[in-house]
Amino acid sequence: MKNQVDKVALILAAGKGKRMKSDLPKALHRLDGRFMVDYVIRSARAAGIDRQILIIGHQAEKIRAALADRNVEFVTQSPQLGTGHAVMTAEPLLAGFDGDLVVLCGDMPLVKPRTIEDLISKRHELRASAVVLTAVLANPGSYGRIVRDKDGYLEAIVEYRDADDNTRKINEVNTGAFCFDWKELRAVLGRLQTNNDQKEYYLTDSVALMVSDGKKVGALIASDPAEGFGINSLDELAKIEKLIKTGTH
Repeated sequence: MKNQVDKVALILAAGKGKRMKSDLPKALHRLDGRFMVDYVIRSARAAGIDRQILIIGHQAEKIRAALADRNVEFVTQSPQLGTGHAVMTAEPLLAGFDGDLVVLCGDMPLVKPRTIEDLISKRHELRASAVVLTAVLANPGSYGRIVRDKDGYLEAIVEYRDADDNTRKINEVNTGAFCFDWKELRAVLGRLQTNNDQKEYYLTDSVALMVSDGKKVGALIASDPAEGFGINSLDELAKIEKLIKTGTH
């Protein structure tokens, strides 16, 4: 029987978060009393995505237990071979599904429901295979860079460690949030390769593959760059918690 759900959120929450200096899974660090990943689950649900799949890995059983009453599905990614591999791991749960696959990062708690809705709407408006949520930063640091063509569509997302000097000068960056036409993403997943600095399957490489197939990939610039902020350290955790407590994000 065909799956009647037309939107699925895939939330990436498999990482240990080495820089958190804790054995606790990164997704279970607390922000103002809530688990970090709870903010992402709540935003996806408020955006009208009723089916949510969490990709877990480090201390998977602890996450399953902590989130047992959240009405989410779990997939354990082991070993963890990158974001593209995370989606491959979830593929069996997506049998019969052919709608919008929204990929979100479990360490990105400030993403708003309206932004997720806009990401989905933008994909349909452009009739694109995918739309990437981006942010424009004065100091883009080590984020992956957005390379656009003359018409404003994406050519590629280049990870910082794989980028040349000119590409690193680009200040539009990938936040890690996407809306894909699942059947279009599924068609290129098997062509992802690990010929990069980290020897991982990057989900971002699916953009260049889609473009090489003549497909359109768009971008939505976040109105608030903080929405794309991923937490990777205790200092960043404290910074985001302050934003949440003061309501300034």
